[in-house]
Amino acid sequence: MKRALVSVSDKTGLIPFVTELINLGYEIISTGGTRKALDTAGLKTMGISEITGFPEIMDGRVKTLHPKVHGGLLSVRDNASHQADMKANGIEYIDMVVVNLYPFKQTIEKPGVEFAEAIENIDIGGPSMLRSAAKNHRYVTVVCDAADYDLVLAEIREHGDTTLETRSKLAAKVFRHTAAYDATIAAYLTKHAGEEDPESLTLTYQKKQSLRYGENPHQKATFYAGQKQGYSMAWATQLHGKELSYNNIQDADATLQIVKEFDEPVVVAVKHKNPCGVGIGSNVYEAWQKAFEADKVSIFGGIVATNREIDAQTAEAMKSVFLEIILAPSFTEEAFNILSTKKNIRLMTFDLDKEHEDKSMCLSVNGGLLVQELDKAGEKDYHIEVVTEKQPTQEEMKDLLFAMKVCKHVKSNAIVLAKGNQTAGVGAGQMNRVGSAHIAMEQARQNGLTEGLVLASDAFFPFDDVVTMAKDYGITAIIQPGGSIRDEDSIKACNQYGISMIFTGVRHFKH
Repeated sequence: MKRALVSVSDKTGLIPFVTELINLGYEIISTGGTRKALDTAGLKTMGISEITGFPEIMDGRVKTLHPKVHGGLLSVRDNASHQADMKANGIEYIDMVVVNLYPFKQTIEKPGVEFAEAIENIDIGGPSMLRSAAKNHRYVTVVCDAADYDLVLAEIREHGDTTLETRSKLAAKVFRHTAAYDATIAAYLTKHAGEEDPESLTLTYQKKQSLRYGENPHQKATFYAGQKQGYSMAWATQLHGKELSYNNIQDADATLQIVKEFDEPVVVAVKHKNPCGVGIGSNVYEAWQKAFEADKVSIFGGIVATNREIDAQTAEAMKSVFLEIILAPSFTEEAFNILSTKKNIRLMTFDLDKEHEDKSMCLSVNGGLLVQELDKAGEKDYHIEVVTEKQPTQEEMKDLLFAMKVCKHVKSNAIVLAKGNQTAGVGAGQMNRVGSAHIAMEQARQNGLTEGLVLASDAFFPFDDVVTMAKDYGITAIIQPGGSIRDEDSIKACNQYGISMIFTGVRHFKH
């Protein structure tokens, strides 16, 4: 009779699976809570202590770490020396291991979880059994995922055992599973210990979905999710519309990161990872109107996000514009019914939680990975200094800080014009700052905005050329980091043209 060792935290599908294993001639060894569940269901099992001859001790911390368990798993069946050791030590084969691990990830995601509770949910015996069985998968079937129960049963029914091909795939899955488990623990303990620059970095992500293609149709792509957090596309919920694309996900992520900058009702529209329109209003409808009016052309085919529930009035206005995705914390029932009449538009909700968020970002390069702190610098971190004779008005100051919040998320070189809590022009990603300034200023002019504008720059002016341009486009105030050896040239130009300028001391490059 074959033996299966069953010890699971997640008991999904457990009873029917073990019932069928018994029907197929397996003897079941089990431990702790799993055995209780099987016994309650009337299934015959053997306790682990009956195999080891040793009691479960230390509140269950030590129960399967025993030669009669691991010898039964690791024995090479056609190795005479191994067989002699088995016989001499009274060890019997274990032909299948069914184990899933203590819920460490779920534990640390709970609000207010204590460190001691997290530590108790680090599984030791489970990974050890999985690894032993996976190493010896030539002879042993190892199952760490309830999704594989049906496949295992089907093959046993058909062949009397699982196939070597299936056992190989299950073994590889086990090592992926234990690697991800260990990586999660390592990240948690590293953070708890205050290590900011560890000697090695192991990241783990779970597959969320296969994508139709990547940036272009000839490129394959897959979407993976990391730790749960707010303002995250990986944890957003799609309520309606066609499948997301690779480019949709990138653009939507950029949109949410801008929305996160604001507490007031805001609507952000993005194309190609750059904002084309941002507006703050007293409510979501007013914010939408400002974002839309900021650039009626570029918003076509864009992605929109807001930090407020979308109501019917806003939904009616949005419905008339071709949008790829609308993201919001929620939709009223009426708003959802209005927007969902458009078959393909993706309607998605996201969590506004700012507490559980990454502190760093990763960027892959060929053969390597760059890791840096997220740029969370904002108004509280600025060293505001008015460097011109003219002081900005209170309204200009509000617009300057608004413009810089947006500018922070625009590809460098970045220039953003604003007026009345609304973007007026965005210049992104040009090889020189004058080019970006020209794009932003011409956009504002085409929208009929030629006076009372403010300008934000993500980095300092190496020359006074942007200021010289600004005087011809109705710009009355400028915000920039400062720090150029030629700052005085820009200051003199501002004084000459009656433009106020403030330095922040903080650069916001975004490459």
